[in-house]
Amino acid sequence: MKLSTISPLALVLAAGCASTGPSPELIDARRAYDTARTSEAGSYTPARVLEAKQALDRAERAHQDDANSNEERSLAYIAQRRSELAVVYGNYELDQRNKTAAERNYKVRNDALRKNAEATAANSQQQLDNTRQNLATTKGQLAEAESRAAAAMASLEQVAKVKEESRGTVITMDGSVLFVSGKAELLPIAQKKLDDVAKALNDVDESQKVVIEGHTDSNGNDAFNMTLSQQRADSVRTYLVSRGVKAERITASGKGETQPLATNETPEGRANNRRVEIIIQKKSL
Repeated sequence: MKLSTISPLALVLAAGCASTGPSPELIDARRAYDTARTSEAGSYTPARVLEAKQALDRAERAHQDDANSNEERSLAYIAQRRSELAVVYGNYELDQRNKTAAERNYKVRNDALRKNAEATAANSQQQLDNTRQNLATTKGQLAEAESRAAAAMASLEQVAKVKEESRGTVITMDGSVLFVSGKAELLPIAQKKLDDVAKALNDVDESQKVVIEGHTDSNGNDAFNMTLSQQRADSVRTYLVSRGVKAERITASGKGETQPLATNETPEGRANNRRVEIIIQKKSL
């Protein structure tokens, strides 16, 4: 008997009053699971369908905790691949049983039916070969997606502070590493660090907007600090665009000394306040 559950897509329609809808990746994952549970996988590989359902449940929980977050999209992508993997395994099992049945029939049939049984077995073997190839491809895609998601996060955490906030994923970079004091030209070491940031930005959904905020400490007058912070934000934006991040995704904003993270009364506090924040905004509806 095939696995029978309430369609996740039906649950989404029933919950139409939700304030934040699912990401496209989660929608695709739900559709893929519906296909898996109604396919041959439901009868022949129920354990694979269960794994797909569990992966989808994790994506659903991520959506409930933080709708349209990077975690939701990554888990949804993995859930989609697991559903596709379940379909491939189901077809593989069906083909295997067909081949076994054909071989058994071949043994018991008389000579007059032997050629027909051999043709059926040969056809089943070809189907098995095709299914094995599809299975290997799907497994490779799943492993690549998991590796890419982990590598992007690890890369970011090596060059900057990364934190999830209500406004999105905030990448905070030390201003002293990016610029000479009082200047807006990027240092050579800053370019290497921003290369890693650009790669990470290009790995996330291109529909997500990016805001670059420049911040200063309280040294100098307000007007100078506001101008300097805007110039620094513009420099970072220009560099990221030169590394392939689409210009229409990024805006730059100078905040001057208006949003300190720490006191400006100590050298350590002022150092923390001199920074550039790159905010990957949450996906809007």
